[in-house]
Amino acid sequence: MEAKSGQDEYNQVKKDLQQLREDLASLTRAVSEGQKSNISSLRDEIRRESREAFDQVRQHGQDALNRAKDAGDKAIHDVEHKIEERPFLSVVLMFLLGVLVGKLLDR
Repeated sequence: MEAKSGQDEYNQVKKDLQQLREDLASLTRAVSEGQKSNISSLRDEIRRESREAFDQVRQHGQDALNRAKDAGDKAIHDVEHKIEERPFLSVVLMFLLGVLVGKLLDR
């Protein structure tokens, strides 16, 4: 009786170990699938955030370019207006500036 009881216990331990192996394999698969899902969602989030950051940088750059263009247009308009107000003085100043630059380049 004692031998049969020992054999039954051995078989039960064997079954328990097999069940433990199956449970461990199942748990490993579940964790692996969960990690794949987490990685996929993390990758999507990184793509979305990098796209948003790129869009913000592009918008800031476009705004700066527009401000610089507006400032340049205003400066050109101001110069044109000054030339229209005093055309003779503007011609004389440009002539003198040309002579000065020519003298500097001759050296």
